[in-house]
Amino acid sequence: MFNLMFAPFVACLILVGIHAYLGIHVLERGIIFVDLALAQLAALGSITAVLAGFPLHTTQSYVFSLLFTLAGAVLFSLTRGQRNGVSQEAVIGIAYVVCAAASVLALERIPGESQHIKEMLVGNILFVSWRQIMETLFLYGLIGVFHWVFRKKFMLISSRPADAEKNGVSIRWWDFLFYAAFGLVVTSSVEIAGVLLVFSFLVIPAFCAVLLVRGFTPRLAAGWTMGMLTSLAGIYASARFDLPTGAAIVCAFGVLTFACIVISSLKKAFHAAG
Repeated sequence: MFNLMFAPFVACLILVGIHAYLGIHVLERGIIFVDLALAQLAALGSITAVLAGFPLHTTQSYVFSLLFTLAGAVLFSLTRGQRNGVSQEAVIGIAYVVCAAASVLALERIPGESQHIKEMLVGNILFVSWRQIMETLFLYGLIGVFHWVFRKKFMLISSRPADAEKNGVSIRWWDFLFYAAFGLVVTSSVEIAGVLLVFSFLVIPAFCAVLLVRGFTPRLAAGWTMGMLTSLAGIYASARFDLPTGAAIVCAFGVLTFACIVISSLKKAFHAAG
């Protein structure tokens, strides 16, 4: 069992590492569903590649997914800061639902569409190869260095966009770079883990960390720790009870969310009583 589950666990560690960090930015920006939208764009790109005659999990499929997510990066960078009363979250929601509907229509033209839907949603992390792991680690390492070098600008446009604008920072340009790097991460992650698990990695560790601690660095450390331990619990449950690995990890993150909400509520009640 250990040999079977070790590679998926290492993959989860890598995914948690980059997604928990990006998740804090997402929460700061108030665009919770951007990951779902980009993941759905990546999935639609893969499905389009299949329609064009290329198998899933090939270089051609990856290129299609990346092009679709980069198109989303352009769209989301252009719609931030609209002053016409329309929230960017509305644009993100529209992009998600249209891409989801387009995916359903495209899958109607593909034999065995139910299997494609399953792979799109929960991925195949149980069968991740060490080559995939090393390629993903290399890519995410480069993106991590990129974010580290420009961390001040990314944090400024995420948490204080008005200050960034006053200081002459091109918000749309830096937004595009943020979403483009985000799109690279999501494209690779969906190939391994599927839409649902990628969303869980992005939002839930960051959300739980924000509930429990303050400050960017403590939240990042808490998100990494909770994400890694929860992934391990989900993988163990998958092996112990013969459950689909991706779905088991997502449900484990659901338990984590409930526990953190309860702990946060108890902390508030304790401080109010004191």
